Amino acid sequence: MVEKGHKSVTTQASLELLYHVSRELAGALDLHTVLQRVLLLSMQNVGAISGSIIVVDNQGEPVDSAIITGNVVHDHTTQQLKITYQQGLAGWVAQNRQAVLIPDTREDPRWLLRPDDAPDKSGPKSAVSAPLLARDQLIGVMTLVHPKPGFFHPDHLNLVQAISDQASIAVLNARLYNESQRQARVMTALANSAIAITGSLDVQEVLQSILRQTSQALQVDTVSLALIEKETQELVFMASTGTQSDKVPGVRLNIGQGVSGWVAQQGVGAIVNDVLQDQRFYEGVDQLTGFKTKAIACAPIRWRGEVIGVLEALNPSEGSFDPDALNVLTGIGSLAGTAIRHAQLFEELQAAHQRYRELFQDSIDAIFITDWDGGIVEANQQAEQVCCMSGTELHHQPLKNLSVVNFEALGDHFRALSERKTIDYETSLQTSNGQIIPVHVYVRQVMIDNVSFLQWILHDITERKRLETLRNDLISMIYHDLRSPLANIVSSLDVLETMLPLEDEPALKSLLNIAVRSTERIQRLTNSLLDMRRLEAGQPLSNPQSVEVDALINDAVEAVRTTAETKNQTINRAIVESIPQVLADADMIRRVLINLLENAVKYSPQGSQITIGAQLQDKMVQVWVKDNGPGIPPAEHERIFDKFSRLDNGEKARGFGLGLAYCRLAVEAHGGRIWVESQPGEGACFRFTLPPTDNNTSPAKTN
Repeated sequence: MVEKGHKSVTTQASLELLYHVSRELAGALDLHTVLQRVLLLSMQNVGAISGSIIVVDNQGEPVDSAIITGNVVHDHTTQQLKITYQQGLAGWVAQNRQAVLIPDTREDPRWLLRPDDAPDKSGPKSAVSAPLLARDQLIGVMTLVHPKPGFFHPDHLNLVQAISDQASIAVLNARLYNESQRQARVMTALANSAIAITGSLDVQEVLQSILRQTSQALQVDTVSLALIEKETQELVFMASTGTQSDKVPGVRLNIGQGVSGWVAQQGVGAIVNDVLQDQRFYEGVDQLTGFKTKAIACAPIRWRGEVIGVLEALNPSEGSFDPDALNVLTGIGSLAGTAIRHAQLFEELQAAHQRYRELFQDSIDAIFITDWDGGIVEANQQAEQVCCMSGTELHHQPLKNLSVVNFEALGDHFRALSERKTIDYETSLQTSNGQIIPVHVYVRQVMIDNVSFLQWILHDITERKRLETLRNDLISMIYHDLRSPLANIVSSLDVLETMLPLEDEPALKSLLNIAVRSTERIQRLTNSLLDMRRLEAGQPLSNPQSVEVDALINDAVEAVRTTAETKNQTINRAIVESIPQVLADADMIRRVLINLLENAVKYSPQGSQITIGAQLQDKMVQVWVKDNGPGIPPAEHERIFDKFSRLDNGEKARGFGLGLAYCRLAVEAHGGRIWVESQPGEGACFRFTLPPTDNNTSPAKTN
């Protein structure tokens, strides 16, 4: 028999109670409804004034709860009861799976004292607590309390345990139903979000869709989205919706700063239902925007496993986030990462296409895109203008009809372009009106929308050809106009040398020597110009003979000795003994050496040393001239041997840029090669090779 006040409850009454409990719970599936009914029935039948139920999941973590005080039902109590479950009486009952009766809460350490346990409030109490078990699985813990110590007796405990056993199946079913409903809501929210978020490839539309779906799914005041900036590795807020949303975009956080920074750093989501109790919370954003954050849920945005940003929701309408909020937010974050990255890639692709179109159409050069059969697929505006044909007329026309395809350079079926290298050559474009335009053609393979094509860039070199013609005509004119009077000057100087008393007049002799050296230099220049024209025309050497290298070097040194002495420079010889003779046109090679020495004298500072040497290396005679000038950048090592090329070393360039061009033509005509070894600030060493007389190598014919 159980005493309830002054009444007694028989065993039959207890059975009727359990039957009534079973009937009351049989038709309910809502977990909150079930918990409230269980509590009310238990409190009414044992005389309790207040009670609580904590429901746990399969891992033993609290997932739901109910508290009733008198006739007042309290909502959102799970966080409040967690401490009791972890440290108080309910936790002990759950751990030991054993019902407990506490006659006086002051005398039992398992009771976790609360503010209302103080004597000036409700004071000590009597409590009974029992586990809810279903098929040996812990479902939760029910605790009933009466403000009078000693009110509950063992019969009350047995009745509470019986009610708990009877109600556990109903609580389990309601919990499972609640979980399935939550999962259905999560899946529905994610499905709706997936449809909305992935419905656009515009970055701003995608961001706004993510915010809108998150706000609808979680019912919150504000949703914000931030992405990690690669350059600074900072979180930059890109979009926000809700209160003060216009002030959020552009706000920056360091990785690890605030709850959002922590989520970005750790790569896991977080829910904080009271930000003032969480040390990770950063107040700076609220101060900047004027918004008051109370609760926050934040999840990482991922792309292929990498965290690229965070999605955060603030201040839910119900006051706190339930556990499902993080699942929803994490799911939307995963969808958001894919949608954002796809939109960004599409935007980059569109921008690249736009840049290509602008470069393609606005280019000053004619550009053709052809297939691998040479059929024109596309042509820019400049190509249409140059060819005097419309795009329709050019479309699918073979490019070879324009006479610009050099199969010798490109190979059959453009085989030479299969290695993805650029091939260039000069040719002439024949327009539809019969005009011939000299062009420099650059051809390479390009990929457009994952399809391989050929890109042809035709640079109009009409002006360059005209200038080259003018230069050649000028050189020819200078040569022919100078040759006859120069011969007269040389003859006159020879006559003067025999007539004047030079031994008695040093000043007169010096003037005459200056005139002789100047005419010799003019003769070398005109002869070099003549040789360049012959060699460029493909004519062979006229009279190669065996000559002594040291004799050529001595003649060249003597020719520039006076100029070097005026700058107090010393020319050293470094000639290895037993150098074999070379098969050469002596005058041409002498002029090569003089050109190199004159350049060394010109670019070397006052009082410096210049070295000229020769040795046998790799069965070729190698000659070199080393100076102490400003040096030559590696990028210019080849260009300086081109006609009319002059090195820009910060000083005003002198000459026509023909000296080194002549040297290369002359050396290559002899079957050798010429090059320079130099770095800026370290001087320059010009080297060239010549075949020795007993070498089987014969001077090559210049084409």
